[in-house]
Amino acid sequence: MKNRALLMVVLALVLQASHYAQPQKVQFITPPAPQFTDAERQSELARRRAAVAAKMSDNSVMVLFSAEPRIYTNDVDYVFRQENNLYYLTALKQKNAVLVITKKGGSVTETIYLPKRNPQFETWNGKMYSNEDATRLSGIRNVVASTELKAFLDGLAAKSDAAIRSVYLLLPEGDMDRDGKREFRQESEFSAKLSGYTIENAQPIFAGLRLIKSPYEIRLLQHAIDITIEAQMRSMAMAQDAKMEYEVQAEVEYTFRRRNADYWGYPSIVGCGPNATTLHYEESQGPVKGGDLLLMDVGAEYDHYTADVTRTFPVNGKFTKEQAEIYQIVYDAQEAVAQAAKPGVSFGQLSSIANRVVTDGLFRVGLITEKNPAQTRLWFMHGLGHWLGMNVHDVGDYGNLAAGMVFTNEPGIYIREDALDYLPDTPQYRTFKEKVRPAFEKYKNIGVRIEDDLLVTPTGVEWMTGKLPRSIGDIESFIATARKTKR
Repeated sequence: MKNRALLMVVLALVLQASHYAQPQKVQFITPPAPQFTDAERQSELARRRAAVAAKMSDNSVMVLFSAEPRIYTNDVDYVFRQENNLYYLTALKQKNAVLVITKKGGSVTETIYLPKRNPQFETWNGKMYSNEDATRLSGIRNVVASTELKAFLDGLAAKSDAAIRSVYLLLPEGDMDRDGKREFRQESEFSAKLSGYTIENAQPIFAGLRLIKSPYEIRLLQHAIDITIEAQMRSMAMAQDAKMEYEVQAEVEYTFRRRNADYWGYPSIVGCGPNATTLHYEESQGPVKGGDLLLMDVGAEYDHYTADVTRTFPVNGKFTKEQAEIYQIVYDAQEAVAQAAKPGVSFGQLSSIANRVVTDGLFRVGLITEKNPAQTRLWFMHGLGHWLGMNVHDVGDYGNLAAGMVFTNEPGIYIREDALDYLPDTPQYRTFKEKVRPAFEKYKNIGVRIEDDLLVTPTGVEWMTGKLPRSIGDIESFIATARKTKR
């Protein structure tokens, strides 16, 4: 009996040890989407409209047009996406909606011009907003049929209200939107009809306001990031079973749709091996090979807010010595930037920190012969990052950080196989190529970018992408565990 009792104790201990020895399974679950009541949404939108009105001069009017449908081909349009600033103030996704804010004598009025519901149109294309729907979403009570919009715009052009001196429109800015052809065509054309007014570009108003995210916005942005984290994790887990890059991209965008993201915030970048050295590689037609690195720069868009997250990981789950050496340089640059980031620090200072760390690393491994910007730019040719929000490259000036800003921290190193071939044929560059050739051959075709989304807090930064493995050890450990987990 004693022997049997002892045997039972030993068996229990073995079973207990076996239980604790099991690898912890990875949960590929995105937290629930944030939920807002009508009152919460209306309060947030009213706050934003009040902030816009406060920046308008007295005796002025602002006109915000809906985005125009874009033709994909023949009679097929691209998926409609509302113009950001109109959505920022109204939460209306309706085509042909227009918002007018008038500030006169210190009093502010708000009017939405909205197409009337059309049963025949709805039969083909779905439900349109009723006036009640528009008020419930936006909180704006004055909703007028868009059939009256032309009369209003004609009256504005004819200066029917002599008290109005300034008109605010979203106008093209610089070469990125020359002549209004890309996004703000109708605003540009309407401004040409106006005379006797001071025409003000409303873009700077929105850029300043959208640069600082409210708690409401942060919740939406965090959900877009959480969806993207899940997509990255699922892709890390399945990449070894993929033969082509498009299979991994399919896993990413399947996750976006599964978690009810509106769309991606930009075309997905999924590049393996040499393709990881192309910054905006979008073809996803290359093979996925076990010994290569896979770079994934992807971002889900949720309720007009987009994530932007990059991970570079070994397809087989283990970094080679050479891959790890390049990866660690980029990781160290990211860390240095995050440690320095806080309110009052300029974006330029952070960029300099990233460049210094990358330059030191490149010099250490022999890819540059001098610590100067020209040589560093051969392997790290883009900036540190950008603002993030309703655009993947969001609006706002790049000055000092302030609490509530969100930016991407994304240094990278790209050793393209033909990088040395296009250097000028001069004695200086011939000497450079001769000296770096051994290191170049060692690291050739390695491309690494790590990109995380950081929220500026009163004392530093919060890693909004903090749940996604990032260090070499964490990535290798995660992949080893995840690939044992049934998805």
